[in-house]
Amino acid sequence: MSQLPETPSRRTFLKQGAAATAGIIIVPRFVLGGKGYTAPSDQLLIAGVGVGGKGESDIAMFAKSGKARIAYLCDVDDRRAANSRKAFPQAKYYKDWRKMFEKEHKHFDAVSVSTPDHNHAMPTMAAMQLGKHVYVQKPLTHDIFEARALTDAAKRYPKVVTQMGNQGSSNDGVRQLMEWYDAGTIGDVHTIYCWTDRPVWPQGIAWPKTKATVPAELDWDLWLGSAPQRDYVDHLIPFNWRGWWDYGTGALGDMGCHLLEAPFRVLDLKYANSVQASVGSVYVDEFKRGYFPESCPPSSHVTLTFPKTDKTKGDITVHWMDGGIQPERPDELGPNELFGDGGNGTLFIGTKGKMMASTYAENPRLLPLSRNQEVNVPKTLARVPGQANGHYAQWVEASIAGAGKMKLSSPFELAGPLTEALLMANLAIRGYDLQKPKASGNGFDYPGRGRKLLWDNNQMRITNLDEVNQFIKRDYRQGWKLA
Repeated sequence: MSQLPETPSRRTFLKQGAAATAGIIIVPRFVLGGKGYTAPSDQLLIAGVGVGGKGESDIAMFAKSGKARIAYLCDVDDRRAANSRKAFPQAKYYKDWRKMFEKEHKHFDAVSVSTPDHNHAMPTMAAMQLGKHVYVQKPLTHDIFEARALTDAAKRYPKVVTQMGNQGSSNDGVRQLMEWYDAGTIGDVHTIYCWTDRPVWPQGIAWPKTKATVPAELDWDLWLGSAPQRDYVDHLIPFNWRGWWDYGTGALGDMGCHLLEAPFRVLDLKYANSVQASVGSVYVDEFKRGYFPESCPPSSHVTLTFPKTDKTKGDITVHWMDGGIQPERPDELGPNELFGDGGNGTLFIGTKGKMMASTYAENPRLLPLSRNQEVNVPKTLARVPGQANGHYAQWVEASIAGAGKMKLSSPFELAGPLTEALLMANLAIRGYDLQKPKASGNGFDYPGRGRKLLWDNNQMRITNLDEVNQFIKRDYRQGWKLA
């Protein structure tokens, strides 16, 4: 394993950190060495941006690898950061990642980003421009423009090691599905269904009218970041922001990267060329449909079409269903046999058979289930030690080794197009609620309903409904930019 660059500032940090952590050192452990010991110069120094909730567990898993040191912590909410600050007391704490980057960028090697979706892209791009390796929670970005920008940045900064936090991509399950398909076990796949019981937070609702007092521990302005200025309301953070378009990406953003990842890997999907959607309605009175364009809908069914790949004989149709909607059970599945994992799943339909998996591509099965005892396909793909839990150590070790030395499960070259697909699905969902006054002045038309949206991938735009293109790229609030 190659050593990380030993700059003067890095040496200073390591010496200071060792002194602060050890107190009075009589015999330093690096002198003693020993089996399993990782010298400080071989450790990845990580700065965490967003260190509560999933961010808390992410940095804990990096540290658990034994090859990473959590050097800096950053969070806009002291309450959410409390556990991480207690777990890593030697790590200096910031509230604004921009100040942390400005003051400390010479003292860390990599950045973990686990903020709400709308603030993913900015610190990630800034870190890459500083030459820092990046691990970013799913979805990679909030909107399509950002996803394409980070995908391009990964090419522009080839020395940066990238990974998205869809840890299921390191599971054995997706590799088993790939091996079955590559062996011709189910023939040519032409249709895929992905479904989820999400959202498990409020959606299809009006923005709260009651202004609340901002908690003393929270910097609300920093939490808003790139999003439009508005008053703080209760029950938005730490979780329910997912259901509001200004901050989250709905059920697709939460579960899409986990459920669509296997189809992307198995079939080598890239960019869709069309999308259509229908969404669930909320009625607020008799025959009066609620109109809540700021909120994601309670349920949706989206159909994406992908062009032929080297692994298929024709176009591929991918169905996404959320809000508890599920596809029809396959005939090959017995009446008492579990479909997916009950609430979530992925189903591949081929010309010679079917296969399905649970969330994170866990528990892959051929259908009918009796085929799993009959089919024996050799393992041809390397497995990730620790599977989903090894996703974190994989990135740490790849960052230490240097770009191009190790294979990763979800580098931006894969994570970018995957994220774009689910965000393109969101384009159709948001387009469904586009409202235009009728020429008569009496009521509204909804031009996004009942039509298939056609995507020009090179120009990054919908060609047959220009109004929906406003959602491809957001206008950031003043003071914030994608560097």
